[in-house]
Amino acid sequence: MAYSIGIDVGGTKVAAGVLDERGRRVDEIKYPSDPTDSEAMFELLVSIIQTFQSQYDISGAGVALPSFIDKAQRYVYTTANLNWNDEPLVDRLEQRLGLPILLDNDANAAGWAEFSFGAGRGHDDGLMLTIGTGVGGAVILNGELYRGGFGLAGEPGHMRLVPGGRPCGCGARGCLEQYASGSALTRAARELADSDNPLGAGLAAIQAKHGQLTGGLIHQALRDGDPGAASVIVTTGDYVGQGIASIASIIDPEVVVIGGGVAATGELFYSAIVDGYRNNLPSAGKRPELSISLAELGNAAGWIGAADLIRRRLDD
Repeated sequence: MAYSIGIDVGGTKVAAGVLDERGRRVDEIKYPSDPTDSEAMFELLVSIIQTFQSQYDISGAGVALPSFIDKAQRYVYTTANLNWNDEPLVDRLEQRLGLPILLDNDANAAGWAEFSFGAGRGHDDGLMLTIGTGVGGAVILNGELYRGGFGLAGEPGHMRLVPGGRPCGCGARGCLEQYASGSALTRAARELADSDNPLGAGLAAIQAKHGQLTGGLIHQALRDGDPGAASVIVTTGDYVGQGIASIASIIDPEVVVIGGGVAATGELFYSAIVDGYRNNLPSAGKRPELSISLAELGNAAGWIGAADLIRRRLDD
């Protein structure tokens, strides 16, 4: 039996695993990592693949990165933290390992996993949104990942939501992820805590006690019934829904799968997303509505998607 490896490079850890020829999980492992040391990361990728090769009959490996990947999925245009710019990463790995390698954006890999094995299965046209520090995404059209003309499709976090709005790390202003991400949620809570609005009194007290508000403290405040925390959760979810409504006008997805750490916030966040979508959908009430589902595969989605993508490529 031939097996495929998937590796998902994250900000503080690397998750990896093995799928069998039917796409079933047979092994997985996590490693801490330094996301700023490019050569150490390269050697870690090599080590992970060699470790699995010593245990399984491996046919190929897929690597998911928080990066812009070329359409042929062979080199990295640029990546967060790591000093990989126009990096021929597939050539380097294949020369070192003698094994077929595939690269993909981490959100693409997670989206592919969710539409193959998770919340999006059974749908041929959909969107995955990963809401964490930023907003990533993957577009599935006619049952295939849509990559665009240069391989860079599926970046809804950098869709313009507010003209002339908050500056974004991408160089533009008003991007969706500046209003609809975990970072945006934390910033909104801190701004509310620092304001004179009575709604922020509870958050201000938490901030005074702990020195600064974090995502975990905000979520705990929400669980404790704090109205300020609930307010920023609703506002952030509404922005997510607005983004979905705009995207729906272009690609007409059947389903949107919401993943990432912020998605675990709970029913209030989910309801705000649905309301934001419905309140901003063009021709609302006169067209079919998509469904919005929470992701099912959690942190394993990236490596599962990467492993399945190389498995399917080798089967073609």
